[in-house]
Amino acid sequence: MSLPDYETLYERACERKGGAAAVEALLPQVADRKHLRVLGSDRYLAEFTRKIFQSGFVWRVVDKKWKDFEEVFWNFDIQRLLMMPDDMLDRKAANPAIIRNHSKVLTIRENAAMIAETERKGNVTFGDFIANWPEDDVIGLWLYLKKEGSRLGGNTGPYALRTLGVDTFLLTADVEGFLRLHDIVDSGITSLRALRAAQSFFNDLRQQSGRSLSELSRIVSFGYGRNRVGLAPATDAP
Repeated sequence: MSLPDYETLYERACERKGGAAAVEALLPQVADRKHLRVLGSDRYLAEFTRKIFQSGFVWRVVDKKWKDFEEVFWNFDIQRLLMMPDDMLDRKAANPAIIRNHSKVLTIRENAAMIAETERKGNVTFGDFIANWPEDDVIGLWLYLKKEGSRLGGNTGPYALRTLGVDTFLLTADVEGFLRLHDIVDSGITSLRALRAAQSFFNDLRQQSGRSLSELSRIVSFGYGRNRVGLAPATDAP
């Protein structure tokens, strides 16, 4: 099967979603580098934590309790969390105001340590670290978060980055289905080989179109799977 170019993909998305205006209205926004630089380390940790708790759980329940998460964990103040003793962490994990999942609560301090160590090693803020990451190697950032962080592998880290405004494609079921249909990916979707192939494909699309990886990811998803106008999507929109 021949590999479709950007124009073909965009036309297919428009056909399935009800026209160009409908597609454009559904595309995600990407933050500029200045915003990513000034965003506090606490906000990066907060979003990592939110996505960890949302993973395998009902997202709206996590969102409903999020104000309590912020209060219980001191608005995700990195230094304060790093000084928290184990017994206090255990008490917070048992607090009924939040979702009581001890192993996920542990990731808060672990990812606070990851952020602090990243800042120490690079002599930069975590926002600078994220903003400075090469745009054509977002999978490298995924892999960094997976290796150095806690429970940030799979789609958790990428979804958090997307929510924060980082320009990233997502390997949702629809996007993966497209990549496999066109033989771009022929191995496990989380393998380095598959990630590099996906990155190369989206980099090529970006050169063709001038669009962000985030926009392109969603355009690809619109052209594949059960997401025509009037049908419930098969997966969360990327």
